[in-house]
Amino acid sequence: MAISSAGIGSGLDVAKIVEQTVAAEKVPLKKLEYKAEGIQTQISTYGEIKSLTSKLGDIASKLTRDSAWNGVSISSSNPTLSGTMTGIAATGTYNIQVTQLAQAQTTVIGGADAVALAKDETMGADGTIKLKMGAVEKDISVSSLDTLTKIATKINEAGMGIQASIVTNVDGQERLMLRSKETGTDKAFTVDLGSLSSAPAALGQAEAQAAKNAKVKLNGMDVESSTNTFANTIPGMSFTVSEVISTAAATLNVKADTEAMKKNIQEFVDTYNELNDLLTQSTKYVEESKTAGVLQGDSATVSLQNSLRMLTQGISGSTGGLTRLAEIGIQMQEGGKLSTDTTKLDKALTNLEGLKGLFANKADALGQGGGIAVNFKNFTDKLLAFDGTLNTKSDSLESKLKSNTAEQDKVNKRADTLEKRLYAQYSALDTKMASLNALNAYVSQMVTTWNKG
Repeated sequence: MAISSAGIGSGLDVAKIVEQTVAAEKVPLKKLEYKAEGIQTQISTYGEIKSLTSKLGDIASKLTRDSAWNGVSISSSNPTLSGTMTGIAATGTYNIQVTQLAQAQTTVIGGADAVALAKDETMGADGTIKLKMGAVEKDISVSSLDTLTKIATKINEAGMGIQASIVTNVDGQERLMLRSKETGTDKAFTVDLGSLSSAPAALGQAEAQAAKNAKVKLNGMDVESSTNTFANTIPGMSFTVSEVISTAAATLNVKADTEAMKKNIQEFVDTYNELNDLLTQSTKYVEESKTAGVLQGDSATVSLQNSLRMLTQGISGSTGGLTRLAEIGIQMQEGGKLSTDTTKLDKALTNLEGLKGLFANKADALGQGGGIAVNFKNFTDKLLAFDGTLNTKSDSLESKLKSNTAEQDKVNKRADTLEKRLYAQYSALDTKMASLNALNAYVSQMVTTWNKG
């Protein structure tokens, strides 16, 4: 800390002298700070390079998988018929005529031949209702004090897959309606009212709606399903019907989803271009403005860009005969960017075997002969590995920044030490000068006294 009284004894502007001396000692700091700013920019740029490399690796990985090339799209000629992918479906056309929709069984307790019973009226006798659905049977105990509402609650709590509720018919009479929770003949049920059919408040039953399976003709073949969705009829897909089609059959058309494939390929091109643009911008030198990119002259970055460009040149062999991106309309332009000729790409999408081979051909045991996406995936994996080029470069830059920070600390420490030493020296000088000034005053006084004598 500066001494506020420094210079009083000597008459010197000590604060200014010390400030200028310390500033001279800190001159190297500006150069170090400028260098640190450059290293920080390089670290940030390599962070972007790593991010785009990872993104490119992800889309390349997608193009190596069978799912990227086996996808299909489903279209229907009738809005009441729809298809959904459940796996890998074969392409083809399916003619579907719907002859019957699935429905759940409904049975009404308290039929026309029975005594009407209000929902809050008690049964007046004990008894049992026997329910059976397939191999499952359950007895529902009914007491003389039970109402229709109470009986409905007992049936719902039985867990039979039967839903009970109280409904009012057109005559305003309360009825107990039983309905299977699921459609299909395998969910049909029976009701045995036993002694309750002759109880004081006698119960009868009538089947208002029978359980039915959905029925269709699939390319002329009869097919049934317990629901309106046919999940296991066509491998890799299911289809759902919502209306009887009794006239002309509806059509489900299953074809290769080339639009999704085209989108994936274009995403690969776009991501490659993003990375290439970043590398170009970082390493270029603009003669007109005499400005250089943050990684201009960096051999590792230049080598990375050249390696990526080499990977786009083609492959040694492929199922289907395609070996170069140019054959599908993807060409390298000046500056290393890729451009896409959509007309050529659309034509290539008619040769799915060749297109898949170009991108996803498996490499041999030595890692040779892989498709373009396979090669890009392997290359980006190596770049992003713990000891890969990108992490090694980032670690090197971080080490440089750490060393730079240490050098700045040394400069600041030397300057602080110098400032303290200078103030200590000038403080001692002030003390000495004050003593001399006092002695000079005393001598002058004595001389004056002597002269008067």
